[in-house]
Amino acid sequence: MLPELHSILNLLEGGFRQLKVLVVGDIMLDRYIHGDVDRISPEAPVPVIRHAQRYERAGGAANVAMNLAGLGCQTFLSGFWGNDAEQRELTAILERAAIDTAGVVSSSRPTISKTRIVGRNQQLLRLDIESRDAPPEAEMKRLIDRAAALAAKVHAVILSDYAKGALSNELCGAVIHAARTAGVPILVDPKTPDFSKYSGATTVCPNLGELALATRVAQHHTEALLSAGQALIAEHDLQFLTVTMSEKGITLLRRDSRHHSPARAREVFDVSGAGDTVIATLAASLAGELKIETAIELANLAAGIVVGKVGTVPIVRNELVAALTPSTSLTAGEKILDRDRMALRIAEWRASGETIVFTNGCFDLLHVGHITLLEECRRFGSKLVLGLNADASICRLKGPTRPIVGERERARVMAALAAVDAVVLFEEDTPLELIRALRPNVLVKGGDYTVETVVGHEDVIASGGRVEIVPIVEGFSTTNIVKKLTANSEEK
Repeated sequence: MLPELHSILNLLEGGFRQLKVLVVGDIMLDRYIHGDVDRISPEAPVPVIRHAQRYERAGGAANVAMNLAGLGCQTFLSGFWGNDAEQRELTAILERAAIDTAGVVSSSRPTISKTRIVGRNQQLLRLDIESRDAPPEAEMKRLIDRAAALAAKVHAVILSDYAKGALSNELCGAVIHAARTAGVPILVDPKTPDFSKYSGATTVCPNLGELALATRVAQHHTEALLSAGQALIAEHDLQFLTVTMSEKGITLLRRDSRHHSPARAREVFDVSGAGDTVIATLAASLAGELKIETAIELANLAAGIVVGKVGTVPIVRNELVAALTPSTSLTAGEKILDRDRMALRIAEWRASGETIVFTNGCFDLLHVGHITLLEECRRFGSKLVLGLNADASICRLKGPTRPIVGERERARVMAALAAVDAVVLFEEDTPLELIRALRPNVLVKGGDYTVETVVGHEDVIASGGRVEIVPIVEGFSTTNIVKKLTANSEEK
């Protein structure tokens, strides 16, 4: 159990919404193209990839901001982007997360983007678009003015340095001075071996490789490396150093003491973005006035959650709440949840390494086609969530004579099935908003569909999930049963 658990839960369950955190740094767009490879090109000895899926995510400093938004913080982003298609794609992602981009400066340079081409889960190529030229002086001045002004008005500041040109020495100095004058903690994710650039910050958060470059001590000499790191604290006027040590966890270095927090990952699928999650969680925790030792424990827990996902996926507040408050076994009645409680339940399962499967439907009169669909769903994951159309939704879709069975009774029947782990009603005509809120790993649809025609497929794929189509059982449907009952009644 984490120390200060009550304070942590208070922050996670509402307190983070009161906190403003600024991220200044190198903003990027991460683009992924996934496909199948089954032959070599006759034009050159390279694989031919058949394009199947494409999605975009915020990267670099923008991913740090996404993690803060996922925790519930009021998030502000400052950096450069261009006037191009990548900027528009990135803007759409950030707007959906309610991230304030007033601090971003439009640049003559292109928006930094990284396109990864993946075939059969193997990355084949990465295409980077960026400029090696320094930002024009006028653009840099505008960024310094905006970032420094924002730094004095928030509860914490993160400098996210990917060595792409946004964080000049002058900008770092101006932002650190503004934040320090206002009594605001400043956290740095470094990419330069010269930590003098970050002098006066609250903490710098290097990994072991970055600390080795900064101290010129070999990475495998862990004890000597950490001792050399402690010397940097006084040299650069830091309060402490926060060292991420991959599978070993996180070590807090003070001038004369150390505190180590072991890693908490159950199973590691992808470490992409874990450092962004760590520094975002640390910043939110310090903004909420948690002790740094507690903040590190919470950051370790958050990192353990995100490395269990595929791709760069930010942390979500409910996942941390769920990891801190595990539930006991459920009765059938307890499987029926509203949308908020369902999100919390899924977060708990996800934090425990479960694979979340989602399907939806009216399920007005239960028949063998329904049972077959639900049994097939269980093949794709460990927890099955059923989205159930509410009465009003069915009436709009099927007509005024439907549903035959009311939503409460339908929900209770479906929750009693062993194949179903949770039931949640939705009032809309489609489950799109529910899918976006729950972010399942696998979206299943029964019937004659293609992946592209399934509602919510883009959101699930963009989150690193997949879509599965299950064939229907011919001759079985609620409509056919109703027609048969009506015909029998008329014959009598």
